[in-house]
Amino acid sequence: MLQLQQVGVAYQSSQVVKAISFALNTGEIGCLVGPSGSGKTSLLRAIAGFEPVSHGQVWVGGEVVSAPGMQQNPEQRQIGVVFQDYALFPHLTVGDNICFGLWRQSKAQQQQKLQQLLQLVGLSGMAQRFIHQLSGGQQQRVALARALAPAPRLILLDEPFSGLDADLRDSLARDIRSILRQLNITAVMVTHDQHEAFAMADWIGVMAQGTLQQWGTPYQLYHQPANRFVADFIGQGDFIKGEMLDSSSLHTCLGVFRQPDDQSFSAGTRVDVLVRPDDILHDDASPLKARVVHRAFRGAHMLYQLQVGDDEKISCFAPSHHQHQVGEMIGIRVQIDDLVCFARSVNQP
Repeated sequence: MLQLQQVGVAYQSSQVVKAISFALNTGEIGCLVGPSGSGKTSLLRAIAGFEPVSHGQVWVGGEVVSAPGMQQNPEQRQIGVVFQDYALFPHLTVGDNICFGLWRQSKAQQQQKLQQLLQLVGLSGMAQRFIHQLSGGQQQRVALARALAPAPRLILLDEPFSGLDADLRDSLARDIRSILRQLNITAVMVTHDQHEAFAMADWIGVMAQGTLQQWGTPYQLYHQPANRFVADFIGQGDFIKGEMLDSSSLHTCLGVFRQPDDQSFSAGTRVDVLVRPDDILHDDASPLKARVVHRAFRGAHMLYQLQVGDDEKISCFAPSHHQHQVGEMIGIRVQIDDLVCFARSVNQP
């Protein structure tokens, strides 16, 4: 349904998006994440037709809609857009906002569509309310219903939950994913919040400085990051020092590990090993000990920052009823199913 081939976007002489390629099948949800200024929104605007592409092609539904020197108008692309500020009309009712793009249809058709969409987004009975009478989450649902009303083949969502509190973000992300799944609509969302991406997406693209660092499933990005930037950006994690003992064995302060099959570091190579909190299990019976240097209460879990050896720091989740104090030595057990390591640069100590 959506395919980008080496897409670039430039503002005057500044190339803000460089050679982006990915594809989504009908009904799949993709998400672009990355720090501010990484080019996410510029790329979304290029898909919508709000910005021309300087290189490459954008395909929607099997046809080219953008290429250098050629740009199909946004209203011809059958793409719905949910903007960051919702862009709802304050002087119109909920019903009139949703039906705004249905002016070609009869009043009876509009009303039938309106009732279907209100029920779908959980706003039945609210057609006569005005926007200022709704909560932020309800306004977001109106914006989604308005984007869905013309039956688009693709939905674009630009930071759709940025103005909502954390709990509402999670529940609304689940609800919107369910709605898009039910309608089998392809969607692309932009966010800087990876938790939103995990809640919504089948595929996630990590962007930095206008380039796509990795495109993969949430599992792949978390457990098999393509480079150190992705490993740092996705999830929580710490890097510890390691050194190859031979072509297959890697020594660290946490023990000796087998080198991943997809890597080929030679003996003596210094590497950095990614350790996530869920790789470290609290185990009082373990002979491997670590010192608590910081702790943060997270409800059902406690997040401990631990020191192993002289200077290595790792993190560990433990049930919150385990009350260990800063400075205390605790037992830990290592369970790394997907070992991720990167060569240490020559200027790193």
